[in-house]
Amino acid sequence: MRELIYLTIILPLAGFLINGIFGSRIKNEKVIGIIGSGVIGISFLIALGAFFETLSLPAEQRQIIVTLFNWLNVGGLNVSFAYQVDQLSLVMALIVTGVGFVIHVYSIGYMHGDKGFWRFFAYLNLFIFAMMNLILADNFVLLFLGWEGVGLCSYLLIGFWYDRKFEKSTTSDAAKKAFIVNRIGDFGFLLGMFLIFLTFGSLNFNEVFSKASTFSVPASVYGFITLFLFIGATGKSAQIPLYVWLPDAMAGPTPVSALIHAATMVTAGVYMVARCSVLFASAPQIMIVVAIIGLMTAFFAATIGIVQNDIKKVLAYSTISQLGYMFLAMGVGAFSAGIFHVMTHAFFKALLFLGAGSVIHAMHEEQDIQRYGGLKKYMPHTAITFLIAALAISGIPPLSGFFSKDEILWYSFANGSFILWLVGVITALMTAFYMFRLYFLTFEGKERFGHDKHPHESPKVMTIPLNILAILSVIGGFIGIPEVFSGEHGNQFHNWLAPIFKDADRKLLHFGLHSHFEEILLMVISVIGAAASILLARYIYLKKPEIASRTATRFKGFYNLLWNKYYVDEIYDAVIVNPIVTVSRNVLWKIADNKIIDGTVNGVAKLVDLLSSIIRKVQTGVAQLYALVMVLGIAAALLWIILSF
Repeated sequence: MRELIYLTIILPLAGFLINGIFGSRIKNEKVIGIIGSGVIGISFLIALGAFFETLSLPAEQRQIIVTLFNWLNVGGLNVSFAYQVDQLSLVMALIVTGVGFVIHVYSIGYMHGDKGFWRFFAYLNLFIFAMMNLILADNFVLLFLGWEGVGLCSYLLIGFWYDRKFEKSTTSDAAKKAFIVNRIGDFGFLLGMFLIFLTFGSLNFNEVFSKASTFSVPASVYGFITLFLFIGATGKSAQIPLYVWLPDAMAGPTPVSALIHAATMVTAGVYMVARCSVLFASAPQIMIVVAIIGLMTAFFAATIGIVQNDIKKVLAYSTISQLGYMFLAMGVGAFSAGIFHVMTHAFFKALLFLGAGSVIHAMHEEQDIQRYGGLKKYMPHTAITFLIAALAISGIPPLSGFFSKDEILWYSFANGSFILWLVGVITALMTAFYMFRLYFLTFEGKERFGHDKHPHESPKVMTIPLNILAILSVIGGFIGIPEVFSGEHGNQFHNWLAPIFKDADRKLLHFGLHSHFEEILLMVISVIGAAASILLARYIYLKKPEIASRTATRFKGFYNLLWNKYYVDEIYDAVIVNPIVTVSRNVLWKIADNKIIDGTVNGVAKLVDLLSSIIRKVQTGVAQLYALVMVLGIAAALLWIILSF
């Protein structure tokens, strides 16, 4: 089954081509939905078969390379169109195809009646195709092809409703913002690839990583390589300073938000750092940068999420915050814990977005949670599944988020410092608070919507995916039970990924002497804190709602700072965007383009026209003049001959 892994890439491409070319003629939504969802479902089954086949093999035989053809052979660069099947790529493949399949099925109900139904499924399939290329690639060039592919698909899907308004602009502006910001990060990623090739003479993963484990390379070279790669990751995975595109990505349909924020694009940067773990382990200073940027992003986004009222915006900042946790894990050398959180986050964050989509669908596109309230009695399935996801992301045991988030916090304390752990815990408490603020304002309390709204439960094609993700959010964490509870068997998820990170682990200074008592104590502190945050949110937003309004009034300046997202977009506009636009318009366009380039081209044309106007006077059309010129010419030629003797 592992040798057929290329089908998990070809099938989504086939779905894109079928729906993209014939979808407008098929017109039948069920057929289009079955094609779009079916190819992803089959891809998931193939990935699942490859996983079980790999699981049955000894550790040293679990990696294979499936080569389709030789792609580039120029100078010293030799790149094949080849896919690497190993523990890490299989985990990511199962996440992308499994959660992706559920989102595709959900989309059949959510996008019902949309005029671009066929186009939507074509784009979704293309997105999965690009993401599968990214995670299964065995070299940096093929990974970069998928890397750029998901960037293109995000542009197409965020701006899918191109004729709609989004906040103060349009969905097309949001799509362009995502595309441009990602190009900034991609430039850094390219520089990292160039430096890798100059250093190791290859862009093949196995060759680069084996040489990185044995070559004596200056630490500064590793520093520049990993710094450039991390710049690329900050773009794709929405970290400071390139996170600004992700909240605006809410302009797209809600299934797009679930796909981008849960299982695909935003996890690409985390995956890339994990795949390059041996390179990052060779640059400990950059790993500190990764940890600090991740923690800053987690904290920063969580504070913004506390005051947002758009249901999707709250989840967007939650995604940024959770991605920060993943990079915190990478920065402290907890690579398997970071990937574990990628998996659990895919379950509960997809569930949260699809639950939000169910609410928006029932409330006729209303997204302001201040205009919800009491929806639990109208939408019981959506409410209970949303509650499960909120508990999971808050780190309440035994749900999946508890295991992965607390493992990251423990590694932050054991491998990092008390400060990293403390800020991480405070961020976790804020997460529990704003997630239950969202839940209580949406599903509990008094109804705050008008009589024109008639909320109702979504159809089964939408609620069944919610139930599947809810089950995964409950049981998904048990695959990574920490060693303190699992005993001699250890953390099974960590054991599965251990061969991938063994070279990086050898380079890192790992755990100090810490007891299981400390681990349990820190775990208890975080759980009690999360529970207290939930109860505080319940007290404020259900029992004493006036506290929220009084607090906002009393701390108006700070509230406005959070409400306006620290004015980061305005600062970027003032410092970067507007100066570039001004220089582009007044210098590059009006002077360089219009006067220099166009002036040169037009000047050459005018010079030719002037010379032509002089020369064409020779052609008068009078035969007698032509005869006179010929006689004069002959006479001049004879005179020159005579004088030359």
